Amino acid sequence: MAASAEVQRIVIENCAIATVDAGDTEHASGHVVVADHRIESLGAGRAPEGLENVVRRIDATGHLVTPGLVNTHHHFYQWITRGLATDHNLFNWLVALYPTWARIDEPMVSAAAQGSLAMMARGGVTTAMDHHYVFPQGSGDLSGAVIRAAREMGVRFTLARGSMDRSEKDGGLPPDFAVETLEGALAATEATVDEHHDPSFGAMTQVAVAPCSPFSVSTELMRQGAELARRKGVRLHTHGSETVEEEQFCKELFGMGPTEYFESTGWLGEDVWMAHCVHMNDSDIAAFARTKTGVAHCPSSNARLAAGIARVPDMLAAGVPVGLGVDGTASNESGELHTELRNALLINRLGAHREAALNARQALRLGTYGGAQVLGRAAEIGSLEPGKLADLVLWKLDTLAHASIADPVTALVFGAAAPVTLSLVGGEPVVENGRLLHVDEDDIARATRAEAQRLARIAAGA
Repeated sequence: MAASAEVQRIVIENCAIATVDAGDTEHASGHVVVADHRIESLGAGRAPEGLENVVRRIDATGHLVTPGLVNTHHHFYQWITRGLATDHNLFNWLVALYPTWARIDEPMVSAAAQGSLAMMARGGVTTAMDHHYVFPQGSGDLSGAVIRAAREMGVRFTLARGSMDRSEKDGGLPPDFAVETLEGALAATEATVDEHHDPSFGAMTQVAVAPCSPFSVSTELMRQGAELARRKGVRLHTHGSETVEEEQFCKELFGMGPTEYFESTGWLGEDVWMAHCVHMNDSDIAAFARTKTGVAHCPSSNARLAAGIARVPDMLAAGVPVGLGVDGTASNESGELHTELRNALLINRLGAHREAALNARQALRLGTYGGAQVLGRAAEIGSLEPGKLADLVLWKLDTLAHASIADPVTALVFGAAAPVTLSLVGGEPVVENGRLLHVDEDDIARATRAEAQRLARIAAGA
């Protein structure tokens, strides 16, 4: 029998560490030892002497190490429609953009996914997700294009395979040719799960079942989508309670509010997470807490579309799992999750709890462990602990932007966006000194510009 390959180690020393574990353990100056794909040890002071097969030793003086950021809601395809309909609320914004989105194809989605992933990865995201729900007829293998882009980038990824079957002729917003049939959506979603979902520990690609929203899908698609997800053992994702108009829509169409509607269709549970959840009353929050339904909080997008301020402090106090989301870059043009740490903290302080709403460490937890929770991966990622996957980020905090802030977590959250010196996904470097290692940013920029212009021409001609 051939001998197994020797474990290879990366040692990071002399850094501040925020583990985001259950006790919020921190070290002012400590070490992290990575063995192959996992965290082997960490603690205060220098790494243990005598470690074998150390292939890299990093003096991380002036840096903070945190778990990698986890994005819990996004629409990658929107990268090529940024900067449009900038003064619209959600429904008017959708009406303005659906005619353009309905004309996307595989090369466009591929380029947009690369742009979205590149922006997040170089800003500290190690686990990304995409809620893709626009599948125009004859547009190609859109799910495959997104998954390939994530694989090339080297980040961990969840594809929330979306769907819509309520078009304009049924009282919905999307054009008729941009939606699927009930049967077609369910069959394509199941095929995507079968082909791409990896349930194993350390999986790089997972798939969730994700009908778009109550106002773009039929009740039957919601109900059968939930049944499909549970039969396949995958998670469920959709938009929920994003705007006042959505609540009115649900009451007019279904005779109940969004949360009651979700419960009636099987869409509350610890295997479910919802995007936005801005307009939640006390009973809604209690229902989410009772069922452990998760929330993807998207503060910048909520502000961009004037949706309102989600009650994140109340959700956390009730025990609702909450993570952070970029949301699509047609409603958050920066496309960066590390800026959402700051925006989540600041925007929630405009709400009822004021300065007591969130602090820096709570914001960091939303972007790391909270995200891992809502994606169902808290046993693998989201905190720095021995045995967990080595998904971590080394933030540089000794430059002009941060050097005079004594507390490193405060510097990261309250300060300007910090440079990423190193980002590891499963122990493999993805970013070094602010540059992506597996793809060329300039090539991606050119491709996204070209595809955005091609889409604009097609939409204008239609």
